[in-house]
Amino acid sequence: MSKDSALTQIELNPSDANVMVRFVGELNENLKFVEKTFNVKIYQNGNNLKIQGSQGDVNHSADALKKLYEAAGQGIEITKETLHLYIQDSYQKDSNFDVKIKTPKKSIIPRGKNQKLYLESIYKNEVNFGIGPAGTGKTYLAVAAAIDALLSEKVDRIILIRPAVEAGEKLGFLPGDLSQKVDPYLRPLYDGLYEMLGIEKTEKFLARGVVEIAPLAYMRGRTLNNSFIIVDESQNTTKEQMKMVLTRMGFGSYLVINGDLTQIDLPKNIKSGLSNAIKVLKGTEGIGFTNFSSRDVVRHPLVRKIIDAYEYFEDKVKLK
Repeated sequence: MSKDSALTQIELNPSDANVMVRFVGELNENLKFVEKTFNVKIYQNGNNLKIQGSQGDVNHSADALKKLYEAAGQGIEITKETLHLYIQDSYQKDSNFDVKIKTPKKSIIPRGKNQKLYLESIYKNEVNFGIGPAGTGKTYLAVAAAIDALLSEKVDRIILIRPAVEAGEKLGFLPGDLSQKVDPYLRPLYDGLYEMLGIEKTEKFLARGVVEIAPLAYMRGRTLNNSFIIVDESQNTTKEQMKMVLTRMGFGSYLVINGDLTQIDLPKNIKSGLSNAIKVLKGTEGIGFTNFSSRDVVRHPLVRKIIDAYEYFEDKVKLK
C-alpha cells in the first residue's frame, strides 16, 4: 500500500439476505459503479467491505456506500439513478446548510454543494440568479422553495414565467386559449408542480390564481406583491425584458431567475438579458448568484459528459 493510500472497513448487519442483494446489485454492479466513480478498490467478504484508495476517495466512497446500504435496508431498489444521486450526496459535507423541503407529495433534499448553496441563497436573499447547464436542478429546487413559501404563508401566490422565444412571444397564431397557447413552453414548470403538489391540488391552485403560469410578455405593467416569482430559461430574455421583469417585484416578494448561458435561442444580434444582468447586478447587496457546472448534473451520468464535451469543443473553436 503506497504512502497516500488509505484503507477502511465497513461492517454491515443486514436484517435479511435481500438487503445485501439489493445493496451490491446483480453481479456486484453497484459496488463496481462506486469503485469506478471514486477510483477505489472494494473488497467484499460476506457482510464486510474493505475500501482502498486515496484518503479523500475512500471517505467519499464509504459515505456513498453507507447511504446506499441504508436505502437497501428500507426496501428501495438501487437503480442507476439512485446510485448517481447517493454519490452526489457524498459530496455535501462541505456546506453547513442543511435543509429538507417537505411538499404534500414528496420531500426534496438538495444534491451536492451547489444545490445546497443555491437553496441557502434563496432563503437568505429576495432576488436570486441560478446560472448553469440543464439537469442541475435549478428550476426544480426553485419550485420546491416556492411551494414551501406558499404553504407556510410567506407568500400569497406563485408566479412562474418563461419566455416563449420559439414563438417570438407572438402567440396569436397558435390554436386555443392563452393556457393552451403557452403550454408547450411551460410544461417543465407544470411537471414540477404536479410532482410536488399532485395534479388535483395544482389544478385547484391554477383555477384560483394562487399559482399562475405565464409567458414573459404578459408581465409588462404589473407589480407583483407577496409573490414567489420564478423566471425560467432567462437566457432567452432581451436586456429590456430582463429589466422589466426585475422591476415587477413588489413588497413581500421573492424572485428567482434561472438560465443557461450556453443555450441562448435569441437572434445573434440580440444580447441576452441574463448575460447583461450578471454584469450589471454582480456585487449588489441582497441579490444572490449561484453558478452550477456539469458536476452538479443530477440526471443520467452521461448528461454531465455531454455538457463537458460541448464545452471542450466550443473552447477549442474559440482558440482557432
